[in-house]
Amino acid sequence: MRRKIVMALLIVISCILQCSLFQLIEIASIKPNLLLILTVSFGLMRGRRSGLLTGFFCGLCCDLFFESILGFQALLYMWIGYFSGFFYRIFYDDDIKTPLLLISGADLVYGICQYAFTFLLRGRIHFFFYLRRIIIPEVLYTLILTIITYRLIYYINQKLCRTDKRSIDSLV
Repeated sequence: MRRKIVMALLIVISCILQCSLFQLIEIASIKPNLLLILTVSFGLMRGRRSGLLTGFFCGLCCDLFFESILGFQALLYMWIGYFSGFFYRIFYDDDIKTPLLLISGADLVYGICQYAFTFLLRGRIHFFFYLRRIIIPEVLYTLILTIITYRLIYYINQKLCRTDKRSIDSLV
């Protein structure tokens, strides 16, 4: 129960930061994607199911606050969270390279899907312009934020794991 409350708080706080603070620090209308960092991190640390659920609720927050189509972001984040959960088996606690690579790849896929479903379907076919001006800078900006926030997310997950283990040990 505690894990669900903490996850809900993390998603709400990330969504609030994404909507408010990150609007102020955007560079050339590019801002980092904290909700994607949260989704991929929990998929990587907790597995496919956790990544899927975290991705769904993060995407739903994006749909409610940023998009006009309800469900597109939820589906996209859910897909990213689920596939990041496949890397749960190769996750090492002390190595930040795996999360950095996975988050950059996920942000790249997110940007390409965003382009394909929001711009390409409307007849805008300037993919390399969009890649150079939007996708790559967002990936780099998100990577900088990942270096700053990943340790905090990792610490919260470790704390929750210890609390879960203590509660299980007290029952046995």
